Amino acid sequence: MTNKIFQVQIALKNSNPKIWRRVLIPSDLLLSDFHKVIQTTMGWSNSHLHQFIKDQVYYTVRFPDDDSWDDGENVDYTEKKLRVSDLLTAENETITYEYDFGDSWGHEIILEKILPVGEKTQYPTCLTGKRSCPPEDCGGVWGYADMLKILKHPDHDEYEGIVEWLGDEFDPAYFDKEEVNDLLRGKNYGCVEF
Repeated sequence: MTNKIFQVQIALKNSNPKIWRRVLIPSDLLLSDFHKVIQTTMGWSNSHLHQFIKDQVYYTVRFPDDDSWDDGENVDYTEKKLRVSDLLTAENETITYEYDFGDSWGHEIILEKILPVGEKTQYPTCLTGKRSCPPEDCGGVWGYADMLKILKHPDHDEYEGIVEWLGDEFDPAYFDKEEVNDLLRGKNYGCVEF
């Protein structure tokens, strides 16, 4: 049983305005499970590859029959054995989480606080956050920024196509902490498994 809780901030790099979440996780959470927590709290669909990066070492999982990875000395396939506390050991320390190598959604993860375990708190739990997760496959941070600009101008040539793709209900400012926490209490921390 864990005796430490990490308060981490997960922020989408280069997003303006900033898209972020603050989450409490057990310090001994496996990286493979932390990936699931990030997917759920940020709002991703777990439909692309990912990796954690610390000190120029790339921590990921190997998929059977996958020849696309360079097996260089900077690639570590032990994500399913490593714990978050193996990479983050002190407050203000950071790691990078990259999701979808095509759109390259980079996330900065900061260990904000090391806390004792709370008796009545279920972990992981999302404390707060801001803004909706960008839609998958929209061209990364810059493609998403372009989409948001177009959405402000209904007379733009691409407006109707983007609204049709996103749906009428998409709100870039939306974030619901309770919805995220309900998902985190589910199987695989609410992460879709493929």
